[in-house]
Amino acid sequence: MLKTRKFEVTDYLKTEKDIEEYLNVVLEEKDYAFLPVALADIARARKTMTAAARAAGVSRTTLYQSLSTNGRPAFETVAKVADSLGYKITLVQKAPKKPFHKGA
Repeated sequence: MLKTRKFEVTDYLKTEKDIEEYLNVVLEEKDYAFLPVALADIARARKTMTAAARAAGVSRTTLYQSLSTNGRPAFETVAKVADSLGYKITLVQKAPKKPFHKGA
C-alpha cells in the first residue's frame, strides 16, 4: 500500500535563499491574502513563532489563527511579524507605463 503524507512547505524552507524565493513568488503572484500565511510558514520553519507573536503583541495561538488561510490579520500585525522575521515592508513606485498615443 502506498503511503503519502501531507505536503508541508516548511520542509522546503531550509535556507534564507529558499525563504526569499518563497516570499518573492507570493508577491509576484499578487496573492496578497496569502502573505500572512507565508509569514507564518517562515516563522514555523525558523521555529520563531513565539517570538513573532511577542513582537505582534498577541498570544501564539492568536497569531496562528490570525495568519491562517481563514485569518484576516490587521496590516499592523503583518508588519510586526515581518519585522520580527527580519523583513520590512516598503512601497516603491512602479516603472511608469508607456503612454498610449493615438495613431501610432
